[in-house]
Amino acid sequence: MGRADARRAQAQESRRAAKSGGIRRLFTWKKLLGTFFGIVLLGMGAFGALYLYVDVPAANAMAERQSNVYKYSDGTVLARTGKGVNRQIVDLDEVPKKVQHAFVAAENKTFYKDQGVDLKGTTRGVLNTLSGKGKQGGSTITQQYVKNYYLTQDPTVSRKLKELVISLKIDQQMSKDQILAGYINTAYYGRGASGIQAAAQAYYGIDAKDLNVSQGAYLASVLQAPSQYDWNSATDTGKKLVKERWAYTLRNMVEMDWLTESEKAKLTFAKPQKPKPAAGMEGQTGYLVEAANKELEKQGVTEQDRDAGGWTFTLTVDKKRQQALEKAVDDQLESKLDREGNKVDATVQAGATSVDPKTGKVVALYGGEDYIKHYISNATRQDYQPASTFKPLVLASALENESETQDGSLIGLNTVYDGTSKRPVVGSDTPYAPQNQDDRSYGPISVQKAMNSSVNSVFAQMIVDVTPAKAKETALALGVPDKNFPERPAVTLGTMNASTWDMAGVYATLDNHGQKVTPHILQSAEHRDRTVNPEKPKREQAISRASADTVTKALTGVVDAGSGGAANSPAYDAAAKTGTSEDNKSAWFAGYTPELTTVVALFGEGDGGRKQVSLTGTANSGRASGSGFPARIWADYTLGALGGGSGKTFDLQDVERGEVPAPPTPSDTPSEEPTESEEPTPSDTPSQTPSETPSETPTTPAPPTDNPTVTPPTKSPELPPQPGEDDGQPGERPGGNGLLGQ
Repeated sequence: MGRADARRAQAQESRRAAKSGGIRRLFTWKKLLGTFFGIVLLGMGAFGALYLYVDVPAANAMAERQSNVYKYSDGTVLARTGKGVNRQIVDLDEVPKKVQHAFVAAENKTFYKDQGVDLKGTTRGVLNTLSGKGKQGGSTITQQYVKNYYLTQDPTVSRKLKELVISLKIDQQMSKDQILAGYINTAYYGRGASGIQAAAQAYYGIDAKDLNVSQGAYLASVLQAPSQYDWNSATDTGKKLVKERWAYTLRNMVEMDWLTESEKAKLTFAKPQKPKPAAGMEGQTGYLVEAANKELEKQGVTEQDRDAGGWTFTLTVDKKRQQALEKAVDDQLESKLDREGNKVDATVQAGATSVDPKTGKVVALYGGEDYIKHYISNATRQDYQPASTFKPLVLASALENESETQDGSLIGLNTVYDGTSKRPVVGSDTPYAPQNQDDRSYGPISVQKAMNSSVNSVFAQMIVDVTPAKAKETALALGVPDKNFPERPAVTLGTMNASTWDMAGVYATLDNHGQKVTPHILQSAEHRDRTVNPEKPKREQAISRASADTVTKALTGVVDAGSGGAANSPAYDAAAKTGTSEDNKSAWFAGYTPELTTVVALFGEGDGGRKQVSLTGTANSGRASGSGFPARIWADYTLGALGGGSGKTFDLQDVERGEVPAPPTPSDTPSEEPTESEEPTPSDTPSQTPSETPSETPTTPAPPTDNPTVTPPTKSPELPPQPGEDDGQPGERPGGNGLLGQ
């Protein structure tokens, strides 16, 4: 038995040795080396054949560039763009030498010495393409010129190989100056500008011959990412990156002895001028095209892709509803303004976004009086506060989190709060005591009636009960952007930043029973070589249906018996909320019917868009508020957009009524019954006009007031300063003038 086992073991060992020896014989160093050189020779042979096969082609179709067509949802044409190429060829000797060197320093330091190709960069580009990373990898100026002038921008391996071969041939056939001239005259710089002459005009309003080193370094830098690096539309990150690219270019110029260190030290970053709208973009057209282009960027259709022409872009915008929105703004606002003779009227900017709450399609958008006159879109700008249109989101968060009041009562529509003006919140580490509009106190008041009258003191306490952190979490889930969004009690008055587009998505989500609605304006993008199907947003549940429907129920009360009365009509079922920010700088009306969600806002804009100013006195109507012009625009538009009305009603389920604690002892405060008027009545206040002098008895800290015309009382020494008083944050300035509740 032992000998048999030994023989078996010996046989197995012999088989392993034979197998191992076979592998070693198969993979000897000689064979491996021979295989390697064989592959290299095959590759060289293949490249040689490719070199002989690929000829330098004629110029590509840039000269035959087509226009792009933008259409309404019904197929009718909205606009045509890019009919011609914004390019004027200039000789290289017209471009200052240092500007020429700036392009070489930015893109290809070895340009004057290389053979027209960068094998490492090309290999990296091919590998990136094969791995699905798209247009990445380094290229020489010669290769980029070949791509721009002879080939296409397609990120394919075949294009990359052709680029390599043609670049080698072009480097032999043309001088370096000819190649550089071709490159800077064909490159795309953004702002619709192809070539350095058009770019110099678009960015600095001068000819290429007048560019200085700093300007040239910027144009050389912007080539890397025209949309991202355009200073006037760049994000903070984009601005940081383009300044770094600009500095990198100058450092390379010093390294190549094209610029001295002392010359470099004297240079400052050359910020470009504001872009000028293209012809044919008058009225609302430019705003619609701009919104579509921003969405196209997100879908991977870049500005350079669009500039190549031949696209048909169909928007979700309903032509009839767009016309109804424009008419409503003209009838309810513009016809009443004296922009030439009234300083306040000259600062008024209107914006609006209207969305289908079932699909998220933007059916109408108002960006301003005229795209040519006012380049900033008031529909999508995010530099103003949404004010009290945020209060329903505080309620939504309370419902979603099953929050309780300080005495343990579940929060719902019937829950009673203390509506005393300037009442300090209880349970917060951050002291806060906001003033109600017109300093009106309501005493015990239900959440429903507090929403109707937008009672600041109630929602200040409610966000403390919910916690600002949870309220923010709910708001972000609904679609509020995380811009200037502190987790403090004062945020209950909408002190973050948001656009009408953002808030239309938020309110559409409420309208859609809590299922997330993301506004979008692009329906399709078609090209003869490519079709882009817009990515469909995820239809996730942002908050429960019960929470959303309860908020909707509360907002129907605002329209039926509160500050949204201007939108009350027997022609449709509506829910809405008004909002007016600190010092009347913005006024909002956010509302919806079962079929349509629309947010309208006015913004006080001064100093060419660099300053926020008060809307008080708009059209000589005194204090501007959400229940005024925005509500009337909303009502006029909604009636027209619904074809005169609709019989559909809200289908609300599981509305949370909340718990009602024992009411506190009545105080000598005005009745809790809301008034539909935003102005106080004689019975509401000691006088018919708000006081303009501070209180002489500072019993509470200086809170934000809901009335911009009221001078805040002196701060009480008993409590620490209100949050934000020292940081200059909008809505929480020293003295606590705060936000309007309506």
